[in-house]
Amino acid sequence: MIGEFTPGLILILGALVIPLLPRSVRAPYTLALPVVAFVYLLGLPHGEAGQWQLFDLPLVTLRVDRLSLLFGYIFLLAALLGAIYALHERDVVQQVAAPIYAGSAIGAIFAGDLVTLFIFWEMLAISSVFLVWARRTERAFGAGMRYLVVQIASGVLLLAGLLMHYHQTGSLAFTTLGLSSTGTLLIFVAFGIKCAFPLLHNWLQDAYPEATVTGTVYLSSFTTKVAVYALARGYAGTEVLVPIGAAMTAFPIFYAVIENDLRRVLAYSLNNQLGFMVVGIGIGTDLALNGAVAHAFADILFKGLLFMSMGAVLFRTGTVKGSELGGLYKSMPWTTGFCIVGAASISAFPLFSGFVTKSMVIAAAMEKDYFWTWLVLLFASAGVFHHAGIKIPYFAFFAHDSGKRCAEAPWNMLLAMAITAGLCIGIGSFPWLFYRLLPYPVEHFVPYSLDHVVGQTQLLFLSALAFTVLMRTGIYPPELRSTNLDFDWFYRRAGYRVAQGLYAISASARARLMTAAGTGVQWLAVGLHRPPAPDGVLARSRLTGSMAFWAAVMLAAFLILSYL
Repeated sequence: MIGEFTPGLILILGALVIPLLPRSVRAPYTLALPVVAFVYLLGLPHGEAGQWQLFDLPLVTLRVDRLSLLFGYIFLLAALLGAIYALHERDVVQQVAAPIYAGSAIGAIFAGDLVTLFIFWEMLAISSVFLVWARRTERAFGAGMRYLVVQIASGVLLLAGLLMHYHQTGSLAFTTLGLSSTGTLLIFVAFGIKCAFPLLHNWLQDAYPEATVTGTVYLSSFTTKVAVYALARGYAGTEVLVPIGAAMTAFPIFYAVIENDLRRVLAYSLNNQLGFMVVGIGIGTDLALNGAVAHAFADILFKGLLFMSMGAVLFRTGTVKGSELGGLYKSMPWTTGFCIVGAASISAFPLFSGFVTKSMVIAAAMEKDYFWTWLVLLFASAGVFHHAGIKIPYFAFFAHDSGKRCAEAPWNMLLAMAITAGLCIGIGSFPWLFYRLLPYPVEHFVPYSLDHVVGQTQLLFLSALAFTVLMRTGIYPPELRSTNLDFDWFYRRAGYRVAQGLYAISASARARLMTAAGTGVQWLAVGLHRPPAPDGVLARSRLTGSMAFWAAVMLAAFLILSYL
C-alpha cells in the first residue's frame, strides 16, 4: 500500500537484485533506483505511516514532515549523482553496497521510533564499510576494521540508550529527547560518534581517504548527515552542542593545513563544516535550525563535488598527495573548473551555495548573543577558505608543474560534477527557491544584504592575502610526505602497545599457572601410586552409615547448587 514503507527500502531491496543482472545492465539499473524512490517519495502524504508491532513494541517506520523530506530529497539526489559518477565502475561489491548504504540513510531519517532508527543505523555502518574494503589494500582493510568497530560501538550505545529510555518512559518515539536521563545521554553520545564530535572524530579521517574513488563520494554524503539529522530531531536547543560545534569548526583547520593527502584534507574540512551544523542545532532557534539543515544540504553537494574532483585526479594519476601533484589544469581543465566551483561554494563566496546557508548559522549566533562562538565561526570561515578553498585547487592543479600528463576524467564523472556544480551555483544565486524547502519559514533573513556581502567579501580577500603572504615568505607549511598525529594515536599506537603489554602479562601469568598446575598434578599422581601404609588414612575402615551420611550431604549440596 502507498505510504506504508520507507523509500529507502526501494534502494535496499533493489540492490539485492544487482548480482543477478547482466553486467551491461547493472550500471543503468543503479541510476533507476534513486529515480524510482524519488518519484515514490513525492507521492507520500505528511504524517506517520508504516506502523508495526514488534514483540508488543509499537514501531513507526515512516514519518514524513518538512525536516525528514529535506534530507530525503538531498539523500536521493546524492545517490543519483553518486550512481552517475560511478557508471564506469564494474565492481559488483560497490554496485551493491552503495544503494544499500544510501537506502539505510534514507530509512534512518524517515524512522519515527528509536528501534527503527537503530536497525537502519546498524545497516548504515555495515554497508558503508564495504566501500572502504572494496579498495582491496592492506591500509583500506585496517581502516575499514577500525571504522566498523567505531560505528558498531555507536550502535551499541544507541541500543543501550533506547532500552533505558523505554524502561524509564515507556516510549520509543524518536522525538525531542534532551539530556534528561542516562538513556538519552547514551543516545546523545551515539549520535556524537557518528557526527564526529571532538576526540570521537578520527574514524572519519582514517577511513574516508582509504575508500575507493567512488566510495568516498558516497561516504561524504550520508553517515555524518544522518547524525546531523538525528541531533536536529532529538536534541535541538541543547546548549552543550554550541561549544562542541564551535570546537569542531576550529581544530580541524590546523590539521588540514599541514596534511599532504588532499582527500584527508577534505575529511578534516568535512569535520569543520559539521561544526557549523552542530552549532546551529545547539542554538535551536528557527533561523539556526534552518541554517543547520540548509548547510547540511549544501555541504553534501559542494563537499561531494570536491571529493569527486579529487577522485578524478586519483583515478587518472594514481595519487592525491599534494607533494606529487601540480600543473594538472593543463590535462584536466574541466575537473579544475568544477573543483574551483566546489572550493568557492565551501568558502561561502557570494552567488555560491555556502554563502546563503552558512551565514544563517552565523547570524543566529549573533542574534542570540553567542559572541565568542560568533568569533570562532568567523575564524573557521576564514580557515576553511585556506585549506579547502585555496589549498585543494592550488596544490592539485596549479602549485607547480609535476610533469604528470593524463587524460581528462571520464564523461560520467564530468557529468556528475557538472550537475553538482550547477546546483551549487543555483542555490547560491536563487536562495529564496531553496529556502522554501526548509523546516521553518524564512521571514526576516536576507542573505544578500549589503553588510553581509561586503563583510564576507572582505573576510575572503583578507584570507587570500594572508595565504599569499605566507606562501611568498615560506611560512606556509609545505606539502611533505609525512603522517600527522591526531587523537587516533592513542588507540592506534598507544592503545596497541598497552594491549601488547597486557597480553604479555596474561601470557606470563598463564604460563606460571600451567607450571604450578602441572607440578600439582604430578605430585597427586605420585601420591596415588604410592602403596598405603598399614595404619594410614586410606587403610582405615569406614562405617556404612558414615559413608551414606556423606553421600547425602554431597547430594544435597549438588541439588542446592543446581537450584541456584
